[in-house]
Amino acid sequence: MRRTYRRPGSGISGRNKKIVIGLVAAAVVGGGLAVGTGLSSASTSNPFCAGQDQAIQNNLKFIAEQRANPNAQTEAIIANRQAVIDQINLQKRAGGCGGAAAEVPVAQPTKAQPTTPPAATKPPAATTPPPADNGGGNAATGDVVCKGSTVTLSGEGGTAAASSGTFPLGTRLKVTNLDNNKSITVTVATTSGSCVLLNNAAFEEVREPGKFLIRRAVIERVG
Repeated sequence: MRRTYRRPGSGISGRNKKIVIGLVAAAVVGGGLAVGTGLSSASTSNPFCAGQDQAIQNNLKFIAEQRANPNAQTEAIIANRQAVIDQINLQKRAGGCGGAAAEVPVAQPTKAQPTTPPAATKPPAATTPPPADNGGGNAATGDVVCKGSTVTLSGEGGTAAASSGTFPLGTRLKVTNLDNNKSITVTVATTSGSCVLLNNAAFEEVREPGKFLIRRAVIERVG
C-alpha cells in the first residue's frame, strides 16, 4: 500500500490553495476600488468655493461693463466692486479654497484727464504814460508833499497858478488828479490856508466835469 507524504505545516491541499488565492485576489481588487473611489471624492469641487468663484466672475463682468460704458459714478462703483472681490478672496482663503479665479487682479480705471487748453498768453501790462504837464512844462517827478490832501479851486482868475499856506511864493508844485490822470505844474503866486489851491484856470485843466474837488490827488514839489 502506497503512503502519501505531507510536509510539516502544510495543511492545505492544491484545490484548497486555489480557492484561498482567489479570495485574496478578490480582496485586493476590492480594496483597490475602495482607494480609487476615495481619491475621486477628494477631488470633487467644494460647492462653497465654486460659489465664491462665481461671485468673483459676476463682479468682474460688472466692472468690465462699467468700463465699457463709463459715467460720472464709474470710478466709485468700480472701487466698491473691487472691495467686494477682496472680501470674497478673504473668505475663500479662510475656507481653504484656491484657484486662479480668486486671485484675478482688477486694476482701477484710469480716469481720463480733461484736456486743459494752454494758458492764454497774458498781454504785457500797459505802461501808463506819465501825466501830461499842462502847466509849467516840467514833467519830472518831484518830492511828494502834503500826502492825503485834497485839492480845490481858490476862485482867483488869471493865468494858471496856485496859492498855498505851506510853501513860499515862487515854489513850483505839480498836482495830479488820479481819477483822470491829468496833471498840471504851477507856481505858488498867493497865500492861502491850504497845502495848495488852484485858481480857476489851473483847476479847469485837471478837474473832472461837474466836480469842484479832487479827492485823489498827488502833490509834488518840483524844480
